[in-house]
Amino acid sequence: MKSEDVKRYAEKNNAQFIDCKFVDFVGSWQHITYPIWRLDGCFEDGFGFDGSSIRGWKSINNSDMLMLPEPASAQMDPFAEIPTLSMICDIVDPITREPYNRDPRGLARRAEAYLKSTGIADTAYFGPEAEFFVFDNVQYEEAPNHMFHMVDSIEGAWNTGDDEGGRNLGHKPRYKGGYFPCSPVDSMSDLRSRMVMVMQECGIIVETHHHEVGTAGQAEIDMKFDSMLNMGDQVMWYKYIVKNVAKEAGKTATFMPKPVYGDNGSGMHTHMSLWKNEKPLFAGEAYAGMSEMAMYYIGGILKHAGAICAFANPTTNSYRRLVPGYEAPVNLAYSARNRSAAVRIPMYSSSPKAKRLELRSPDPACNPYLAFSAMLMAGLDGIENKINPGEALDKDIYSLSPEELKEVPHVPHTLEGALEALREDHAFLLKGDVFSADLLDGWIDYKMENEVAPTRLRPTPTEFGLYYDC
Repeated sequence: MKSEDVKRYAEKNNAQFIDCKFVDFVGSWQHITYPIWRLDGCFEDGFGFDGSSIRGWKSINNSDMLMLPEPASAQMDPFAEIPTLSMICDIVDPITREPYNRDPRGLARRAEAYLKSTGIADTAYFGPEAEFFVFDNVQYEEAPNHMFHMVDSIEGAWNTGDDEGGRNLGHKPRYKGGYFPCSPVDSMSDLRSRMVMVMQECGIIVETHHHEVGTAGQAEIDMKFDSMLNMGDQVMWYKYIVKNVAKEAGKTATFMPKPVYGDNGSGMHTHMSLWKNEKPLFAGEAYAGMSEMAMYYIGGILKHAGAICAFANPTTNSYRRLVPGYEAPVNLAYSARNRSAAVRIPMYSSSPKAKRLELRSPDPACNPYLAFSAMLMAGLDGIENKINPGEALDKDIYSLSPEELKEVPHVPHTLEGALEALREDHAFLLKGDVFSADLLDGWIDYKMENEVAPTRLRPTPTEFGLYYDC
């Protein structure tokens, strides 16, 4: 919709309120609600708010900011009891009207503009597979650092409705046996279907849903690929819908990367391809039917993988997942079909339109706008500098000998290591003023102060990790 369409849409749906949402530095939606009469002029005048109260943003002595709703994002909020028009906002300076350089959504918009300016392509398509867990019950206790962490979780697959109120484990999935079972082992199918129905009402095209490998109600709902900024918006809606539908069912959904010790974590395998003039650019005569451009893109991803992890695996808990043996690729290699490689080339179809690469290391705790933009900038750097990704590694990496593994680089082992990689390797992100030095410094400082430093106070290394807004 355009701005002139939004008022008619609101009237048609009897909207009584406007709910303005924007994504903060870390990647959570923030919102503020206004009576519907304030719709008039809002696209030009925007709405003011206190930027110093948003994590990692403004100082208290320079706190005034402005949010500008985007008309094309307007839709009715599916969870509001009173009819409410929801719109996603961009953040600008109230005086200069310049986009705020720490606004993640604005950054993704700059990344798309930079892509077009290179002449390499005009569209970057992204298709993330965000996994999540659904729990019947989650308990917390306050950690020594005065932050909360998960200490107990009861898996969604448990039936707690028997006569004595106990746990019936008769239909519990076996260890690592959650992939594709039918009911009654998969007790979450109807819940996922309800999530999909709401997503479709919100304009998201869903391709499939299923139980994932993890024992404790792990799930995946796959959206059809879309352009990078649009997909960032859809990931935010996806998380919002999953959590709210779960809440309505009396359960808790989390995108925390590793909520259950000893079981599979939740990843966000991300498919990527470049197009120009509506034609795919990643199909060719190179390895696995890829183009030379695609191979250089892979080279850029592998070269800058450590810095990408600072955005794509942004919590201390992310590195509980990035360990061998749980389908989380820690070794920086590429291969066709091989899910133990960090970069996989899917081989389901020979169609040029289906040619893409899949980066398997990201997790769904990330801010999608920042993570997708970092991936795109790394790939473009690979193309611009013709970075050769080396030879493909088609073996099962987990079965390699220690001598063979020494030759394979790996992702950082900790969030602190990823932040250090970003500190040392970030020039590719500054191209086209997509990322800024201020944003990178702010990101590193925020993560070090609020996530790395507090975890050093933990008594044991086996804690589940801080329970953020995942």
